Amino acid sequence: MLVPSGGEDRPNSMPVNIFAKKDLRAVIAESQGETGGLKRALGAFNLITLGVGAIIGTGIFVLTGPVAATTAGPAIVLSFVIAAIACAFAGLCYAEFASLLPIAGSSYSYSYTTLGEVVAWIIGWALILEYGFGAATVAVGWSGYIASFLQDLGVHVPPAVAGAPGTQMVLYHGHWERATALAARLHLNVAALPHVQARFDLMALIGILLMTAVLFKGIQESANLNTAIVVLKVSVLLIFIGLGAEFLFAHWSAYTVNWHPFIPKNAGAFGEFGWSGVLRGAGQIFFAYIGFDAVSTAAQEAKNPQRDMPVGILGSLVVCTILYILVAVILTGLVPYTHLNVPDPVAVGIDVTGVRWGSFLVKIGAIGGLTSTMLVMLLGQTRVFFTMAHDGLLWSWAGKVHPRFRTPYIVTIVVGLCVALLAASLPISTLDELTSVGTLFAFTVVCAGIWVLRRQRPELERPFRTPWVPFVPIMGMVVSLAMMVSLHALTWKVFIAWLIAGLIVYALYGSRHSHVQQALEVTRQASAK
Repeated sequence: MLVPSGGEDRPNSMPVNIFAKKDLRAVIAESQGETGGLKRALGAFNLITLGVGAIIGTGIFVLTGPVAATTAGPAIVLSFVIAAIACAFAGLCYAEFASLLPIAGSSYSYSYTTLGEVVAWIIGWALILEYGFGAATVAVGWSGYIASFLQDLGVHVPPAVAGAPGTQMVLYHGHWERATALAARLHLNVAALPHVQARFDLMALIGILLMTAVLFKGIQESANLNTAIVVLKVSVLLIFIGLGAEFLFAHWSAYTVNWHPFIPKNAGAFGEFGWSGVLRGAGQIFFAYIGFDAVSTAAQEAKNPQRDMPVGILGSLVVCTILYILVAVILTGLVPYTHLNVPDPVAVGIDVTGVRWGSFLVKIGAIGGLTSTMLVMLLGQTRVFFTMAHDGLLWSWAGKVHPRFRTPYIVTIVVGLCVALLAASLPISTLDELTSVGTLFAFTVVCAGIWVLRRQRPELERPFRTPWVPFVPIMGMVVSLAMMVSLHALTWKVFIAWLIAGLIVYALYGSRHSHVQQALEVTRQASAK
């Protein structure tokens, strides 16, 4: 593929082919050689832990209880199974693309070779939104656990800087806690308690900046930290599963009643228990799995991407599915599902066992879980920025690599500062679905891309082949689109506004600096001569 070496602007008078594609064989050749200065340091185990680090977080430590209490009952186990199967459709498509095109940028890069530049731009722009809001949202949850943990150690974070603006902080037994979390956990009327309205979330800011510093230092350091955290939080979950199972076996007759009825009778409306509740629960639980796509953003830093990328993507899905199911079984056995509509259901469950250090242990696990999720989401966002900049669609400074650490250091700093301020200063609880809408949009495009590529380029050697094409990609698109339709109207409004802003940036900058568009112009000029 011809690309002008100077990176000059494409003249405004020249036409733009918005559906121009990257040359597939050139991209494959590029992926097997030059890495754009990035360091190939990740093995299969690192990639699995990246996926586990992104997936295991708020989903398992928070979401399990409320979904069981309000939607599925003990049959949340079936919801996890259904959601895992649905997510596997997209995961299988990601695995084929990641082995065929092991380059940074994830679904952005895949769509550029199959569906064209404007589709790739939209996906890349959506992923930037997904990872940014995702990291900020997780940072707010991380802040709450950190503040609580520090208070247990006698270190008190001033309530005015312990939450996003508007967060009500109440004083209860000498601890400042978020009013909504305390009311849900203890079923208290917190209105009469001393309260302060938070103005700035200092711990969320610090959390993002710490992860930014780790990413700046290097991919190996980032992977090592993530691996250590993943080992910690998986160990905590295994301890919970072991303690809970031992307690249940010792008190079998007294606690098995909590699993009956396994599928509670429908309450009269769709999604309120019964089989419809199991299905709605699967829709809610689905969002607990969507972090695996972050694995594919690190493809350009994998040692053997053709072999290890499918292992990392599918392996992380398998590990997390097993853990989710075991935790759901144990939790609904220990605690009646009607009592699980709390923000810390795993802590409530371990309290039943009588293990006094259980709550402390769960906080450690939750902090670890959210830390690694922040790290992987920031990694994903910076790598998407980096790849788009290398293609000329975003500003060249985003593609600069540190000469010593071999990381995209400028974009890492810029992204880290923006996300840190977002997490610290905005009440983003109403916007957390933006993480999901961006991911589901990417899932849809990746599944479509596999189908298109199988029809257009069946002769390509694929180290990993998605089975049952076109059934698997069609099901992946159907499931992802169905999940997107179920999201709130506010999410769609913000998402559409973001995409419109992105198309303006593309028209004013990306289309003029695109290497693909410049190469097309070189070809036109050569033909004219």
